[in-house]
Amino acid sequence: MNIGSAFQEFWNSTGIVNFTWGQFIMIIVGLIMIYLAIAKKYEPLLLVTIGFGAILANIPVAEISGPDGFLGIFYTMGIANGLFPLLIFMGVGAMTDFGPMLANPKTLLLGAAAQVGIFAALLGALVLDMLPWISFSLSDAASIGIIGGADGPTAIYVTSQLSIHLLGPIAVAAYSYMSLVPIIQPPIIRAFTTKKERMIKMEQLRHVTQLEKILFPIAALALCIILLPTATPLIGALMFGNLARECGVVERISNTLQNALINIVTIFLGLAVGSRMEAASFLSFETLGILALGLAAFAIGTMTGILLAKIMNKVSRESINPIIGAAGVSAVPMAARVASKVGQEENPQNFLLMHAMGPNVAGVLGSAVAAGVLLAVVPIMMGG
Repeated sequence: MNIGSAFQEFWNSTGIVNFTWGQFIMIIVGLIMIYLAIAKKYEPLLLVTIGFGAILANIPVAEISGPDGFLGIFYTMGIANGLFPLLIFMGVGAMTDFGPMLANPKTLLLGAAAQVGIFAALLGALVLDMLPWISFSLSDAASIGIIGGADGPTAIYVTSQLSIHLLGPIAVAAYSYMSLVPIIQPPIIRAFTTKKERMIKMEQLRHVTQLEKILFPIAALALCIILLPTATPLIGALMFGNLARECGVVERISNTLQNALINIVTIFLGLAVGSRMEAASFLSFETLGILALGLAAFAIGTMTGILLAKIMNKVSRESINPIIGAAGVSAVPMAARVASKVGQEENPQNFLLMHAMGPNVAGVLGSAVAAGVLLAVVPIMMGG
């Protein structure tokens, strides 16, 4: 081979020659995600890794996200089979204190109400399927709907089981809206509550004993096995992590779940999710539909949580500030912090954080239960 041919072959293998406009756009998207993580502190652990994964996935020729690329290996080993979300749930369980929910069990209803957005988005996806340039099956619609739970691991797990080809846009939508909770929720809270309602003070929560906290994960898993076995992987992983936290005899396991394990898995999961943001599959009308439906689902979940809290405040003997209903989405603990911040803006002496943590952790359970329902029902309906 002469020097001219060698140089021509080298030139044809460079990024300059092989770059497409789509890849350029997706690299910009990845850089924007990294900017939001660094400058705005929006879910930095996830947006930095997902954004960088998106950049790597759109480098031409390298095939980093292919079956033999290192991102492709991460994807195969933990996303395609649903392993990484379950490991994340173990860590979340180990970091979660269900005490506020146990102290005020009524908040379970608020966590359940916030899942209405999931099924609203599912129906919305089926409506969009009527458009000639968008095609969503029932399994696609179910995967899109789960974005409304504001729970990234659950969204990834459900999508890996039902619509693996939509993993990229669904994961990006789920984590993006989780990170944008401080922007999305406050206007909705103010629109659906009065100033008088936002100033409502709530009584201090009762003390929850260690025995209650130990028995809860065991009882929750037992109910899941009896009533909804399809949710057992998610609920089981969550409750194992929580039992390790509360039992007091496996501190090393609890600390590993809360720190080393969840940090390592977050790196792998974020990069693997970013690898699905290749321009060829991500830039489509379906992606725009998913992003729009995800935002609608999140907004509807916030609204239904607030509206149920307003009703509960009318009929309950104890005062309930409707703001805490917005924390029913399972963006833990950000949604609870937002609820507390909005309450303190109206009354600096109004401390709602622990009250909001009740529906917030209930939302984690609610999204997992909703996922179990979808995983049980959708395959049957698709088969029929």
